[in-house]
Amino acid sequence: MTSPTPSFRSLRPRSVPTGAADVVTAQIDGAAHPLVVRPTTDIDLGAWAEENVARIEAMLAEHGSLLFRGFLVAPETGFPRFGATVGGGGLEYTQRSTRRTKEREGVYTSTEHPSALSIELHSENAFQYRWPTRIMFHSVIVAETGGATPIARTDDVFDAIDSDVRDEFVRRGLRYVRNFGAGLELTWQEAFQTDDRADVEADCQRDGLTWEWREGDRLRTEHVLPAVVQHPALGRPVWFNQAHLFHVTNLDPQIRAAMLEAMPEHDLPRHAYFGDGGAIADDMMAEVRRAYDAARVRFPWEKDDVMLLDNLRVCHARDPFTGTRKVLVSMARASHFHEVAVPGAFEMAVPAAGGALR
Repeated sequence: MTSPTPSFRSLRPRSVPTGAADVVTAQIDGAAHPLVVRPTTDIDLGAWAEENVARIEAMLAEHGSLLFRGFLVAPETGFPRFGATVGGGGLEYTQRSTRRTKEREGVYTSTEHPSALSIELHSENAFQYRWPTRIMFHSVIVAETGGATPIARTDDVFDAIDSDVRDEFVRRGLRYVRNFGAGLELTWQEAFQTDDRADVEADCQRDGLTWEWREGDRLRTEHVLPAVVQHPALGRPVWFNQAHLFHVTNLDPQIRAAMLEAMPEHDLPRHAYFGDGGAIADDMMAEVRRAYDAARVRFPWEKDDVMLLDNLRVCHARDPFTGTRKVLVSMARASHFHEVAVPGAFEMAVPAAGGALR
């Protein structure tokens, strides 16, 4: 039986050194994250961040997730200014797996997914060789009901998974399969943000994907990657992948049955296997989801909340909602799997710059 999910109803102030009296901090009772940072007077977040980069870095290093609440956030420039300060500028959203709208350079809408459905906890872009080490959210319009962005620590998820299941993933790695087009997955043009097949092939070669052009302007890719990374500050492995989002068990059972009746498994829009191509059993995926649920922390958004996450250390989700909801996202500070490889774990091939796997 899992423990109850912590919520902000249990928010209690705690003494957390900040170095000055312009902000106060608090934590959720019984949870190490997120650290809630509030101003003691009217303070513009972008300007404050520029003057307090070292303090923000220290708090993020300790807690992994920061929620800036009660600051003034300029409508058009506040969030990009904050992102440029703490992230060095937003990354482009490439090799897309979901639909987003680009609001401005480096700033996108959150995943455009039906409001009645949830998005499971996940580490941003962990199905790619390159991913952001930081992800930021800005709550612009709060949903009428629901719409929270739950979070969980990836070291807690790693520890919560049954060791036999976890060790299998660590040893064998993962193989992500995508079939673009045919009306079931994003087109390759939208995913890779180009109409030129040569551009797609260059991206695949750079990052170590294999690809196959198929009839009907379709594209199939496979990418073999680790399931865990070594967090550089924690000095330990953390759970960092999207196997549970790609695996066929992520589909509604009726939709899964209908799709498998209509097409062979290798033609599904997306699927996940072990790195050697072996099937991942449904009960193993159920164990991974149980671990995510056990580590989940949920809180309601307030207008102009800004959340900063260490993407390696803290994963995120989205609850269903009613009414209008708008959350902006910015991703920053790119890294890749070879910078955080876990000693003794699954070893992937090294992508050669501008060439195939070697």
